[in-house]
Amino acid sequence: MDRVVLLDGVVAGKGERFRVRMSGFRVGAGETVAIVGKSGSGKSTILDTIAGILRPIEVRAFRLMSGAASVDMGKLWAADDQRALRAARARHIGYVLQTGGLAPFLSIEQNIALPLWRDGGQDPGWTRHLMEKLGIAGLARRLPRDVSVGERQRAAIARALAGKPDLVLADEPTASLDSAQAEATMALLTALARETGVALLMVTHDRALVERHGFRMAICQSADNGQSDLLSDPAAEGVP
Repeated sequence: MDRVVLLDGVVAGKGERFRVRMSGFRVGAGETVAIVGKSGSGKSTILDTIAGILRPIEVRAFRLMSGAASVDMGKLWAADDQRALRAARARHIGYVLQTGGLAPFLSIEQNIALPLWRDGGQDPGWTRHLMEKLGIAGLARRLPRDVSVGERQRAAIARALAGKPDLVLADEPTASLDSAQAEATMALLTALARETGVALLMVTHDRALVERHGFRMAICQSADNGQSDLLSDPAAEGVP
Protein backbone atom coordinates (compact mmCIF):
# COMPACT_ATOMS: atom_id res chain seq x y z
CA MET A 1 0.00 0.00 0.00
CA ASP A 2 1.30 3.46 -0.94
CA ARG A 3 1.69 5.80 2.01
CA VAL A 4 0.40 9.36 2.21
CA VAL A 5 2.06 10.36 5.49
CA LEU A 6 5.06 9.13 7.46
CA LEU A 7 6.09 10.35 10.91
CA ASP A 8 9.14 8.96 12.70
CA GLY A 9 11.03 10.55 15.55
CA VAL A 10 8.72 13.57 15.48
CA VAL A 11 8.09 15.52 18.70
CA ALA A 12 5.54 18.31 18.88
CA GLY A 13 4.12 20.32 21.74
CA LYS A 14 2.31 23.37 23.01
CA GLY A 15 3.66 25.39 25.90
CA GLU A 16 6.85 24.61 27.78
CA ARG A 17 6.11 21.14 29.15
CA PHE A 18 3.56 19.31 27.00
CA ARG A 19 5.06 17.01 24.34
CA VAL A 20 3.72 14.35 21.96
CA ARG A 21 6.08 11.81 20.41
CA MET A 22 5.22 10.24 17.05
CA SER A 23 7.38 7.35 15.86
CA GLY A 24 6.77 4.79 13.15
CA PHE A 25 3.36 6.26 12.31
CA ARG A 26 2.09 5.78 8.76
CA VAL A 27 -1.20 6.21 6.96
CA GLY A 28 -1.70 4.38 3.68
CA ALA A 29 -3.49 5.66 0.59
CA GLY A 30 -7.23 5.20 1.01
CA GLU A 31 -6.86 4.03 4.62
CA THR A 32 -9.17 5.16 7.45
CA VAL A 33 -7.42 5.65 10.79
CA ALA A 34 -8.79 6.98 14.09
CA ILE A 35 -6.66 8.49 16.85
CA VAL A 36 -8.29 7.92 20.22
CA GLY A 37 -7.21 8.92 23.71
CA LYS A 38 -8.10 10.93 26.77
CA SER A 39 -8.88 14.64 26.61
CA GLY A 40 -5.66 16.63 26.70
CA SER A 41 -3.51 13.72 25.52
CA GLY A 42 -2.41 15.57 22.37
CA LYS A 43 -4.69 14.23 19.65
CA SER A 44 -5.36 17.64 18.10
CA THR A 45 -1.66 18.50 18.42
CA ILE A 46 -0.91 15.49 16.22
CA LEU A 47 -3.38 16.64 13.56
CA ASP A 48 -2.03 20.20 13.58
CA THR A 49 1.50 18.83 13.16
CA ILE A 50 0.55 16.62 10.22
CA ALA A 51 -1.36 19.52 8.67
CA GLY A 52 1.78 21.65 8.72
CA ILE A 53 0.16 24.19 11.02
CA LEU A 54 2.22 23.48 14.15
CA ARG A 55 6.01 23.55 13.91
CA PRO A 56 7.48 20.30 15.27
CA ILE A 57 10.16 20.52 17.95
CA GLU A 58 12.14 17.53 16.69
CA VAL A 59 12.00 15.66 13.36
CA ARG A 60 13.77 12.56 12.14
CA ALA A 61 11.37 11.86 9.27
CA PHE A 62 8.16 13.67 8.31
CA ARG A 63 6.90 13.21 4.77
CA LEU A 64 3.69 13.78 2.86
CA MET A 65 3.43 11.53 -0.19
CA SER A 66 1.33 11.25 -3.35
CA GLY A 67 2.27 8.26 -5.45
CA ALA A 68 5.95 8.59 -6.33
CA ALA A 69 6.06 12.25 -5.24
CA SER A 70 7.18 13.12 -1.72
CA VAL A 71 7.43 16.33 0.29
CA ASP A 72 9.96 16.43 3.13
CA MET A 73 8.08 18.53 5.67
CA GLY A 74 10.96 18.33 8.13
CA LYS A 75 13.28 20.08 5.67
CA LEU A 76 10.67 22.71 4.87
CA TRP A 77 10.25 23.52 8.56
CA ALA A 78 14.03 23.58 9.07
CA ALA A 79 14.31 26.09 6.23
CA ASP A 80 11.22 27.99 7.46
CA ASP A 81 9.93 27.85 3.87
CA GLN A 82 6.40 29.08 4.53
CA ARG A 83 5.47 29.30 0.86
CA ALA A 84 6.38 25.65 0.27
CA LEU A 85 4.61 24.62 3.48
CA ARG A 86 1.43 26.36 2.31
CA ALA A 87 1.72 24.66 -1.08
CA ALA A 88 2.16 21.25 0.57
CA ARG A 89 -0.89 21.81 2.76
CA ALA A 90 -2.97 22.88 -0.22
CA ARG A 91 -1.87 19.94 -2.37
CA HIS A 92 -1.99 17.11 0.13
CA ILE A 93 -4.30 18.01 3.04
CA GLY A 94 -7.99 18.64 3.63
CA TYR A 95 -8.99 19.58 7.19
CA VAL A 96 -12.36 19.23 8.93
CA LEU A 97 -12.37 21.31 12.10
CA GLN A 98 -14.44 20.35 15.14
CA THR A 99 -16.60 23.45 14.77
CA GLY A 100 -16.75 23.37 10.98
CA GLY A 101 -14.74 26.57 10.55
CA LEU A 102 -16.86 27.94 7.71
CA ALA A 103 -16.45 31.56 6.63
CA PRO A 104 -19.63 33.26 7.92
CA PHE A 105 -19.86 35.76 5.04
CA LEU A 106 -19.74 33.12 2.27
CA SER A 107 -22.57 30.86 1.17
CA ILE A 108 -22.41 27.12 1.77
CA GLU A 109 -21.45 26.52 -1.87
CA GLN A 110 -18.79 29.25 -1.80
CA ASN A 111 -17.30 27.79 1.38
CA ILE A 112 -17.06 24.37 -0.23
CA ALA A 113 -15.43 25.81 -3.36
CA LEU A 114 -12.75 27.74 -1.41
CA PRO A 115 -9.95 25.19 -2.02
CA LEU A 116 -10.64 25.38 -5.76
CA TRP A 117 -10.52 29.19 -5.78
CA ARG A 118 -7.26 29.09 -3.89
CA ASP A 119 -5.79 26.91 -6.64
CA GLY A 120 -7.04 29.31 -9.31
CA GLY A 121 -9.73 27.04 -10.73
CA GLN A 122 -13.37 26.06 -10.47
CA ASP A 123 -15.16 22.74 -10.74
CA PRO A 124 -18.85 23.41 -10.13
CA GLY A 125 -19.77 19.87 -11.16
CA TRP A 126 -17.54 18.38 -8.45
CA THR A 127 -18.76 20.86 -5.85
CA ARG A 128 -22.36 20.02 -6.71
CA HIS A 129 -21.62 16.28 -6.57
CA LEU A 130 -20.21 16.60 -3.05
CA MET A 131 -23.20 18.62 -1.87
CA GLU A 132 -25.62 16.09 -3.35
CA LYS A 133 -23.79 13.16 -1.75
CA LEU A 134 -23.88 14.92 1.63
CA GLY A 135 -27.52 15.96 1.32
CA ILE A 136 -26.91 19.71 1.35
CA ALA A 137 -27.43 20.63 -2.32
CA GLY A 138 -30.56 22.58 -1.40
CA LEU A 139 -28.55 24.79 0.96
CA ALA A 140 -26.06 26.06 -1.63
CA ARG A 141 -26.97 29.75 -1.37
CA ARG A 142 -27.56 29.90 2.38
CA LEU A 143 -25.10 31.36 4.84
CA PRO A 144 -23.69 29.12 7.59
CA ARG A 145 -25.78 30.87 10.26
CA ASP A 146 -28.95 29.84 8.42
CA VAL A 147 -28.34 26.07 8.52
CA SER A 148 -28.12 23.52 11.33
CA VAL A 149 -24.96 22.41 13.13
CA GLY A 150 -25.08 19.06 11.35
CA GLU A 151 -25.47 20.73 7.96
CA ARG A 152 -22.52 23.03 8.66
CA GLN A 153 -20.42 20.00 9.55
CA ARG A 154 -21.35 18.26 6.31
CA ALA A 155 -20.41 21.42 4.42
CA ALA A 156 -17.03 21.37 6.18
CA ILE A 157 -16.54 17.75 5.06
CA ALA A 158 -17.37 18.71 1.48
CA ARG A 159 -14.89 21.60 1.62
CA ALA A 160 -12.14 19.29 2.89
CA LEU A 161 -12.74 16.96 -0.07
CA ALA A 162 -13.23 19.67 -2.70
CA GLY A 163 -9.54 20.07 -3.52
CA LYS A 164 -9.13 16.28 -3.99
CA PRO A 165 -6.37 15.93 -1.37
CA ASP A 166 -4.48 12.74 -0.58
CA LEU A 167 -5.33 12.97 3.13
CA VAL A 168 -8.29 14.39 5.03
CA LEU A 169 -7.75 15.24 8.70
CA ALA A 170 -10.88 15.43 10.85
CA ASP A 171 -10.81 16.79 14.40
CA GLU A 172 -13.80 15.40 16.33
CA PRO A 173 -16.14 15.94 13.35
CA THR A 174 -19.14 14.43 15.16
CA ALA A 175 -18.55 15.92 18.63
CA SER A 176 -21.31 18.53 18.32
CA LEU A 177 -23.87 16.11 16.83
CA ASP A 178 -26.39 13.82 18.49
CA SER A 179 -25.90 10.07 18.11
CA ALA A 180 -28.15 9.72 15.05
CA GLN A 181 -26.51 12.66 13.28
CA ALA A 182 -23.06 11.37 14.21
CA GLU A 183 -23.81 7.94 12.74
CA ALA A 184 -25.21 9.43 9.53
CA THR A 185 -22.33 11.90 9.14
CA MET A 186 -19.74 9.18 9.70
CA ALA A 187 -21.39 6.96 7.10
CA LEU A 188 -21.33 9.79 4.56
CA LEU A 189 -17.72 10.70 5.35
CA THR A 190 -16.41 7.15 5.01
CA ALA A 191 -18.43 6.53 1.84
CA LEU A 192 -16.97 9.64 0.21
CA ALA A 193 -13.47 8.65 1.34
CA ARG A 194 -13.91 5.28 -0.39
CA GLU A 195 -15.34 6.91 -3.52
CA THR A 196 -12.49 9.40 -3.86
CA GLY A 197 -9.69 7.12 -2.62
CA VAL A 198 -8.62 9.70 -0.04
CA ALA A 199 -7.02 8.61 3.23
CA LEU A 200 -8.88 9.69 6.35
CA LEU A 201 -7.23 10.39 9.71
CA MET A 202 -9.68 11.31 12.42
CA VAL A 203 -9.46 12.28 16.08
CA THR A 204 -12.39 11.13 18.20
CA HIS A 205 -13.55 10.25 21.70
CA ASP A 206 -16.17 7.87 20.28
CA ARG A 207 -14.21 4.66 19.84
CA ALA A 208 -17.33 2.56 19.30
CA LEU A 209 -18.42 4.78 16.40
CA VAL A 210 -15.18 4.46 14.45
CA GLU A 211 -14.95 0.74 15.21
CA ARG A 212 -18.37 0.26 13.63
CA HIS A 213 -17.10 1.99 10.51
CA GLY A 214 -13.94 -0.09 10.19
CA PHE A 215 -11.24 2.39 11.20
CA ARG A 216 -7.77 1.23 12.20
CA MET A 217 -7.02 2.46 15.71
CA ALA A 218 -4.07 4.50 16.90
CA ILE A 219 -3.82 5.37 20.59
CA CYS A 220 -2.56 8.67 21.98
CA GLN A 221 -1.36 7.54 25.40
CA SER A 222 -0.50 10.17 28.00
CA ALA A 223 1.78 9.96 31.03
CA ASP A 224 1.81 11.99 34.24
CA ASN A 225 4.95 13.88 33.18
CA GLY A 226 3.14 15.81 30.45
CA GLN A 227 4.40 13.58 27.66
CA SER A 228 2.23 11.54 25.30
CA ASP A 229 3.05 8.85 22.76
CA LEU A 230 1.18 8.00 19.57
CA LEU A 231 0.95 4.21 19.38
CA SER A 232 0.17 3.23 15.81
CA ASP A 233 -0.30 -0.45 16.63
CA PRO A 234 -2.05 -0.59 20.03
CA ALA A 235 -2.17 -4.41 20.11
CA ALA A 236 1.59 -4.63 19.72
CA GLU A 237 2.04 -2.19 22.58
CA GLY A 238 -0.32 -4.07 24.89
CA VAL A 239 -2.96 -1.35 24.88
CA PRO A 240 -6.49 -2.73 25.37
